[in-house]
Amino acid sequence: MRLPPDYVAAIKEAAREAFGASAVVRLFGSRVHDDLRGGDIDLHVEADPLDDEWRARGVFEDLLFRQIPPQKVDVIVTQRGKAPRGFERIAYRDGLAL
Repeated sequence: MRLPPDYVAAIKEAAREAFGASAVVRLFGSRVHDDLRGGDIDLHVEADPLDDEWRARGVFEDLLFRQIPPQKVDVIVTQRGKAPRGFERIAYRDGLAL
């Protein structure tokens, strides 16, 4: 996994604040592979149903970029209990829980 420990801690803290204490965050995509270079940070967040997913995403990014330098971060949110689609299935299959 190509994320520094302080990035992992920042991601987990921001997700907990934005999506709730039970949120599970997975890293997937190129950053999972130690032999690759570069790439954006692809995150999958599994959370309990949200009143306003877009607001939660904004809060997450705001909190995250207070702790790490702004960069390309893609976030996919799955509400617990709903069937995963497309990239969500890939994140469940290949992702690493942070």
